[in-house]
Amino acid sequence: MQSLNGKRAIVTGASAGIGEATAKYLAKEGVDLLLIARRKEKLENLKKELSKFSVKIDLMPLDVRNRKEVTEKLENYLKTNTVDILINSAGLALGTEPVFNGNEDDWDIMIDTNVKGLLYVSKPVINRMRERNSGDIVNLGSIAGIMTYPGGNVYCATKAAVHKISEGMNIDLKDTKVRVSNIAPGAIETEFSIVRYHGDEEKAKKVYEGYTPLYAEDIADLIVYILKLPPHVSIQHTLIMPTVQRNPYVLKRDWF
Repeated sequence: MQSLNGKRAIVTGASAGIGEATAKYLAKEGVDLLLIARRKEKLENLKKELSKFSVKIDLMPLDVRNRKEVTEKLENYLKTNTVDILINSAGLALGTEPVFNGNEDDWDIMIDTNVKGLLYVSKPVINRMRERNSGDIVNLGSIAGIMTYPGGNVYCATKAAVHKISEGMNIDLKDTKVRVSNIAPGAIETEFSIVRYHGDEEKAKKVYEGYTPLYAEDIADLIVYILKLPPHVSIQHTLIMPTVQRNPYVLKRDWF
């Protein structure tokens, strides 16, 4: 297994959930970080928490949907910083309405964040990785990108796009040593459902009642494992589920 000590990673969606947990796990491994998210205060609090590790922490408060800002800020950052790892964790689901009752604003936010935002961040970083012939990219997909479930429609489509983009990245980078991994979690308890239900915490809580779901730390642990694999090993796709969930329709509650 490789050591990650001394490497530098960009983590999007770092203010909560999988992004935050991954930042903590990488800092523990000695990885310098550029943390990207919309919520500046949350990023600053995370930086303070990570100060116990001997790593450099840079913050870049921005919305990955803003192509101009993403491109300008990342290009400027990459002029003086080498990036070894990119974690594309920024993403969200909004609403569970059927398509005929769907909220167009929610559609735009999901598509612009989950798909276009991932592309905006990835392009400049990939170009630097190509120049160095080295790097790791981890994209956060979902079981929703594999199997469409009721109420998922547009969200499922965006995660299916993430899976296909990940496959495309691997093909496009065939002449390099850059590795691309897509991770597809099942039911995971983060802010995900609270955001999906527009802040309705009671409704979100019911999603995870009666069983032990995945937690952000489970995914962060998997990401670190993938990154530490020898250079000749590339895990391109991983489906990770809580033991009680066999697919979106088969979930054993009141078990453990």
